[in-house]
Amino acid sequence: MTAQPDVPSRPSSPDAPRGGPYDEAPGQLPADGPDGHPADEGRDGAPYEGEGGGPVAVASARLRAFVVDAELEYEPGGRPGEAVVTLPGEKKLRTVVSVVIRKSTTYLSAFVIRHPDENEGAFYRFLLQRNLRMPVLAYAVDSTGDVYVRGEVPTPALDADILDKVFGVVLQAADTPFNDLLAIGFLTSMKKEWAWRIARGESTYNLEAFRLLLE
Repeated sequence: MTAQPDVPSRPSSPDAPRGGPYDEAPGQLPADGPDGHPADEGRDGAPYEGEGGGPVAVASARLRAFVVDAELEYEPGGRPGEAVVTLPGEKKLRTVVSVVIRKSTTYLSAFVIRHPDENEGAFYRFLLQRNLRMPVLAYAVDSTGDVYVRGEVPTPALDADILDKVFGVVLQAADTPFNDLLAIGFLTSMKKEWAWRIARGESTYNLEAFRLLLE
């Protein structure tokens, strides 16, 4: 499966339209767990235990084996027990998933899209309706309105089957609806960018999916 660039990509000219949903920077996932738990604790208050043969070490080994077998990008995160896994996509170039393993619970979080420029009601309603059909994980927003998909699974249950299911749900949440979210929340800025590119003879390759909306 060949991943396509994020839509749209930011033009390089200093007078090009700015802003949009594609400014995902490494390390921007929220520091706390899905319910605001401190970064070094799970819901039960159990601290990270990454040494020896405990549940954290076992789950971490299973995660490493899974990402190696699936040929996914993987690196340690900034917190104890955290791994950062990059999932290739079709509508988004990639989705970066934070996996924080604690003794009882493993927390997952992935950035989906920036807060919308317009149509906030329709934008967030679209996400809430998708929440009804999404197992394990759910959409959440931070204080600025940026959208994440977040959830948790029991650490002892973290095996290859669960990881395959959870990462699949992450892609369903972040990659599958990405173009729909752009069309709902960023259409005006995309029209400006389309006009900017056409006027300067720039490529419109990764805006082609929206041609009927933008012309």
